[in-house]
Amino acid sequence: MNRSDPAFLWLLPEHAVDGFAAALGGTRLLTAVERAALDRRLTPGGRRRYLGARLLCRYALTARTGRPLDSWRFTRGVHGRPEPEPADGNLRFNLSHTDGLIACVVTRGRGCGLDVGPTPASAELTAHLGRQLGPDERAELAEAAPGARAALAGELWVLKEAYLKALGTGLARGLGSFTFVRRPGGGIAVRDPQRPGAESRWWFDLVYPGPRHVLAVATEHGRPGALRRTDLSDLSLTALVSTA
Repeated sequence: MNRSDPAFLWLLPEHAVDGFAAALGGTRLLTAVERAALDRRLTPGGRRRYLGARLLCRYALTARTGRPLDSWRFTRGVHGRPEPEPADGNLRFNLSHTDGLIACVVTRGRGCGLDVGPTPASAELTAHLGRQLGPDERAELAEAAPGARAALAGELWVLKEAYLKALGTGLARGLGSFTFVRRPGGGIAVRDPQRPGAESRWWFDLVYPGPRHVLAVATEHGRPGALRRTDLSDLSLTALVSTA
């Protein structure tokens, strides 16, 4: 395990998906199963985000390995987490998308998880999350000023999801079965009674890509400043084509 290798984060705004897809070749890169899944999406936004996510993971994985974009195939773990097939040098990745933004994280030899959501969280999500958290987190949420409560709920939600996705369990585990705390001197730690040592094993980055979104990245044996971010809306189509 190379703990010095950074985690790489790619961000693709939804409004840039059409140009991104056109530059990379669009649906020709998808498998028959993925094209069928794309056709089942009922809304233009759902289809755009699905296509963007499937292309983004290929782009990100190719950027880290040099493999051709059209060579990537994927399998799914017990809880549905996608993994490269065949495995490529212990490469791991995770995807997430929400209205307006698609994100992908890639690591080598280390686990990773990612979740992106809106900020501030909706009143419905804030209320729902408040019922699912551990006692200390519920108290923190309840004591937050009204103007800060929805933002805190958004952070806790993406942190919870990113950790569970990194473990590969998804929401098969309850959100209250582990707790996030602030590290002395900065940073965020997880306390997980089911996984002794998780507090020292996992590093969490909170990123605000813009005023409407917050995302969390969980990296196994991560460290401060080791997340490398690329905003694909800042890259020209020429650069994308040259990578493809």
